[in-house]
Amino acid sequence: MTSTTRTAAPRPSPAKPRIPARERWLIAGLLVLALVPSIAGAVRVGGVAVGDPSTPDRFADDPFPVLAHIVGALIYAFVGAFQFPPTFRRRHIVWHRFAGRYLLVPTGFIVALSGLWMNATYVLPPIDDGLVLLLSRYAVGVWMFVCLVLALVAVAMRRFQSHGAWMIRAYAVAMGAGTQVFTSMPTMLLFGPPDELRRVIEMDAGWLINIVAAEIVIRVWHARAAGLRRSAAA
Repeated sequence: MTSTTRTAAPRPSPAKPRIPARERWLIAGLLVLALVPSIAGAVRVGGVAVGDPSTPDRFADDPFPVLAHIVGALIYAFVGAFQFPPTFRRRHIVWHRFAGRYLLVPTGFIVALSGLWMNATYVLPPIDDGLVLLLSRYAVGVWMFVCLVLALVAVAMRRFQSHGAWMIRAYAVAMGAGTQVFTSMPTMLLFGPPDELRRVIEMDAGWLINIVAAEIVIRVWHARAAGLRRSAAA
């Protein structure tokens, strides 16, 4: 008696979902938002490195916190642009986890803590940092730090939707530097350098716009996720 063995045909691997145009535009928009402050930060790093005499004394005398802040922000801004679009994340889930664990979260803490460090130790000109703006910067740094901690707690508890929401909040407030270009540049061109009040308004507007935008994105994301769950249960 002869026996025949059948070899099962290999199953085709499921096609990866196509990244929709809105997500490609989102990634491009976040990269553009990061570009201007990144260029300014790179110029600042170069000035500190070569001892440019135009570098403010506070940076030349104690360069470590500003260098940590700028380098951390560069990595955080550009890596983060690819972390949040959901289809891109599903297509590259291994990269998403690696980048989040070893790049995004560590540099996020560096950005928050170095910002608080500079705020506490650097002596800034009054036009740059009146009391209200000083307090605003403390609030932003603490808020970003808290968001990152809560994101880590959520992922440890496998509450991935909550984890994503806290990471979005942390990223949004960190990207305030990009939005502040748009809240301050028009008035700078029209009216010249700001006084203390105008500077507070322009800087706080950049952070607030991003905070509100983050909450809108989170609510839309949660609504879509709830709709998908209802469709799957129907």
